[in-house]
Amino acid sequence: MTERRAPDDVRPRIDQFLSESGLARRTSKVVPLTGDASDRRYFRVLMAGEPSQVLAVHPESIVFDTLPFVNVCKLLSEMPLPVPAILGHSDELGIIVLQDLGDVTLQAHLGASSPAEHAALYRQAVSYIETLQRRGRELESAEYVPYGIAFDVEKLTWELQFFVKHFLEAYRGAALSAASREALTRELALIAEELAAEPRVLCHRDYHSRNLMLHEGNLHIIDFQDARMGPDTYDLVSLLRDSYVDFTNQQVEELIAFFLALRRGTDGEDAEFRRRFDLMALQRNLKALGTFGFQTTSRGNTVYIQYIPRTLNYARANLTRYDRFGRLQELLAEHVDELR
Repeated sequence: MTERRAPDDVRPRIDQFLSESGLARRTSKVVPLTGDASDRRYFRVLMAGEPSQVLAVHPESIVFDTLPFVNVCKLLSEMPLPVPAILGHSDELGIIVLQDLGDVTLQAHLGASSPAEHAALYRQAVSYIETLQRRGRELESAEYVPYGIAFDVEKLTWELQFFVKHFLEAYRGAALSAASREALTRELALIAEELAAEPRVLCHRDYHSRNLMLHEGNLHIIDFQDARMGPDTYDLVSLLRDSYVDFTNQQVEELIAFFLALRRGTDGEDAEFRRRFDLMALQRNLKALGTFGFQTTSRGNTVYIQYIPRTLNYARANLTRYDRFGRLQELLAEHVDELR
């Protein structure tokens, strides 16, 4: 997280919380932080001689016990996986106090890491996915929100249509004919239906280099409130076909093999898993392009434009690799030259 100017409308709530919780007399400074794409705002509370804490400030009052973030945090802690500890909250003021994991994401750290450290961190990240899936099966309970929602046909289709609307049409200005739209919808539906039919495991849902924080030498997981059931390739795809990071083919192959070895206790290639990995990657990358288009055209947030070329390269690689995507590639390439 990095600093930005504090919005004036939440500061009275922060001051009230600090006063009522007894933190005010120990606080030396409150620093605004950049957050995620949600409507939450984040602030670091600096305290002399004590670890800093982070305040997650919601736009209005909350019911702490019903928040998906709180529910999933409890589930991941049970596994256990490293997530920020919840240190306190105020329902009335809409504030949750979190352990401060610092500012260094996995993405930010990669530029300063050696090849050996880079490899070790990614093996750690992959091992977390195996733990999430294995312990997720063992801890399955209606008590936890993620077990009641899934990447079903409706959700996967919505994400692919989000790509059509916000990237293809809004960002690239594509004017689809009725026939092209019908054909594209049919091709995308085949992807959604196949992915939705796969056996489901617990998924983080947004598991990439910006949602892994390096703290005291180990990765910690954040932004997990949208966890749900989905294909066993989903989180691995999010990590290894990350729009924010470049990988060599060798790195991807080695990390897939590492994941399969953890899961099965054996090493080696698995052609069927790789086929499913690539199918999931295509859906996930198209969805990411939709998000980047939406942020740019609807939100005026141009920071994501820099990640579009890498994501298009990922998508093109999979469209080209499999004959089954020939018609889809033809339809998309008509409007997106990079996918030819």
